[in-house]
Amino acid sequence: MFKFVPYVWKTLWRHRSRTVLTVSGSAVALFVFCFVGAVQEGMDDLQRRQAARGSLIVFQANKFCPATSHLPQDYDQQIARLDGVKEVVPVQVFTNNCRASLDVVVFYGVPPQKLRKARDFELTSGSWSEFEQHQDAAVVGRSVASRRGIKVGNKFSIGELSVNVAGIFRSDDPAEENYIYSHLEFLQRSKGMNLVGTVTQLEILLDEGVDPAASCAEIDEKFRGGPVETDTRPKGVFQAKSLGDLTQLISMAHYLGYACVGLVLALVATTTVMSVQDRIKEHAVLQTIGFSGPRVFRLIMTESLLLSIAGGIIGVGAAMLMLKVSSLSVGAEAVTIAFTPSIRLATTGLIVSAIAGTLAGIAPAIQAARTEIVQALRNA
Repeated sequence: MFKFVPYVWKTLWRHRSRTVLTVSGSAVALFVFCFVGAVQEGMDDLQRRQAARGSLIVFQANKFCPATSHLPQDYDQQIARLDGVKEVVPVQVFTNNCRASLDVVVFYGVPPQKLRKARDFELTSGSWSEFEQHQDAAVVGRSVASRRGIKVGNKFSIGELSVNVAGIFRSDDPAEENYIYSHLEFLQRSKGMNLVGTVTQLEILLDEGVDPAASCAEIDEKFRGGPVETDTRPKGVFQAKSLGDLTQLISMAHYLGYACVGLVLALVATTTVMSVQDRIKEHAVLQTIGFSGPRVFRLIMTESLLLSIAGGIIGVGAAMLMLKVSSLSVGAEAVTIAFTPSIRLATTGLIVSAIAGTLAGIAPAIQAARTEIVQALRNA
């Protein structure tokens, strides 16, 4: 059938306005489909990475937004003595918005000597020594740096909090690239905070083979009835709970993706039906010169597939480029989800466009293949 592709292309170009509008509509629908899928990809990636890492988060019990959680910092020493605990990292969190937002800025205050043990970062510019030697220095994820136009040597401010950018880092975890890491004491002593001696949360790295559920129960039991009760969870579970309603909205966004697939199917089917109706005589002539019904069927299916796949390539390509360049993320309660482009998502988008094109072409292709030659020529 490949030798008939030029014929199909000429047929589509004969009605170029209709063809361009159909391809454009399909491209927009696949663009939205990929954006919805990128959020889910980011959510799934976040959960997979944290489940594999085996770390825990200790938070103040019955608290939600990081601004409301205040744990005694010396809890880290008590937890470090427990069996199976490899490292305890005290973390002070500051965010410009606890609610769901596309422009959340999250500062993590961490002891500089522990940051490189707890995170696997690679500086793309700047230096670690500059960060470690100056208390008001910070290292910035390249995604937030790209969105905010931050460069090494700049001073970056959110409200009354200002830091000097000592480095910009990349990470294998796209979500990490949306955070800014500063010194713990600097964040505790910043204007209007006065949080010396307390931290927002403690991050615990466990030895290999340790049961996370048992460790969570042991930590919470240790501080039950203490000055501040704790709520300890595996990091992935903690992040899922923090995202809360946002996770449900992401799940509901699947329906938007399905609607986009339906739109592609409707657009391509409508165009193909109109094309078949316009060319009833032409199909009769093709059968007269020896084209069988199955061959006419395949011609119409090829036409439908070309329309849908062309829209898919444009829409998926534009979405992948936009996602890569924009470094978008959505966050809530100081946890972010990166809009994650991937080969799997792009492949899924193209497969969806091919399936939609196939389904859209079946009915009009059957109609064209069953054209009665005499009746079609007489009515033409």
